[in-house]
Amino acid sequence: MTRHRHWRIAVLLPVLMLLVGAAQASAREFDVERVETRLEEGTFRMDANIRYAFSERALEALENGVPLTVEVHIRVRPADAWIWQESLVDLRLRYRIRYKPLSERYLVSQLPGERGRTYVTRDAALAALGEIRDLALLRSDRLEPGTAYEVQLRVSLDIEELPLPLRPIAYLYPSWKQSSKWTKWPLTR
Repeated sequence: MTRHRHWRIAVLLPVLMLLVGAAQASAREFDVERVETRLEEGTFRMDANIRYAFSERALEALENGVPLTVEVHIRVRPADAWIWQESLVDLRLRYRIRYKPLSERYLVSQLPGERGRTYVTRDAALAALGEIRDLALLRSDRLEPGTAYEVQLRVSLDIEELPLPLRPIAYLYPSWKQSSKWTKWPLTR
């Protein structure tokens, strides 16, 4: 009986630790807070606000000079589209935030490229990272009259862009697997 109980504890303890780790990881996720679209001169344009709540591990890596890359996946689809239907827009934007210890500044840039804007504080850099402004989505003549469309957004931390020695750790720890859920917003004129 005692041996059987020890076996149960040996099996259940790692499972419990994984669940606690997953709960802690999900407490700090990314959130698409707002998406607005508008029609200007025949083109739909989009603004969005994203809140990045990086895990403590990711923030520690950032403070030690490890750049963090996020991917913003944007789709425009009919509101009643089936899962296998092709999207009118399927766009992936990539942004990087990195800390420059010599200048004590944070650099936020859109990839590809290393040019971007610098910020004095991490909070200011994270706020800028979460702002997408005046993004051209598609021409209005691609839409069918009488059909409702929606913009779908999802953001995630790209662990494939981490330095090679850090990737195995990122795959093992849930605190590195950060993303938002798919959010849906109406495409408005």
